[in-house]
Order: sequence, then C-alpha cells, then structure tokens
Amino acid sequence: MKAKIKIKKGDIVKVVAGNYKGQQGNVLSVIIDDNKALIEGVNLVHRHTKPSASNPQGGIVKKEAPIHISNLVLLQNGIATKVGRKLEGNKIVRYSKKSGEVIK
Repeated sequence: MKAKIKIKKGDIVKVVAGNYKGQQGNVLSVIIDDNKALIEGVNLVHRHTKPSASNPQGGIVKKEAPIHISNLVLLQNGIATKVGRKLEGNKIVRYSKKSGEVIK
C-alpha cells in the first residue's frame, strides 16, 4: 500500500535536503507513482531539443526535473510545517501540525 502524498499542486514548498537545499517554490505537478514533485525554478536541467513545429529554432532548453517528496516540506505563511490529515464533517482535510490550521 502506498503512503498518502501530503503535498499537492499549487502548494509552496521548501527543499530541505540535497543540492537545492534552502530553495523554495511553487509545486507545478506531483508524480504519484514515483513519489516526486516538480518545483518551479528548482532542479533545472538542460535539455537539447530538435527543431519542431512548436519550437522551430530548437536548441538547449532549461526545464525543471522532479525532486523526491521526502526532500520537501510544506510552507504555510512562510513557516515550515508537517502535514496531518483529519476528518472534518464528511471530508478528510489537510492541517498544519505546527499551528493546527486547515490547509486549503
């Protein structure tokens, strides 16, 4: 059974381990099967692209590469926090374990 991923698209996260430690950015997408996420402006790699209809020039393009979820921590109001899940009414919601507030 897979663990629930507590980071979602649109969250602001901080990198806490690896080469990009200390950088923060917006989550562009989450790759559930690999437990990885794409963070805006973090872990940029160079990709060599052939000319195509959408990119007639081709050349070297910088794009984000995935980072493992375990190296990320959610920021709420600029403060790093762990994420919990609890039942509120009929819904399971994410909440900050540091402040107790529900995360949208």
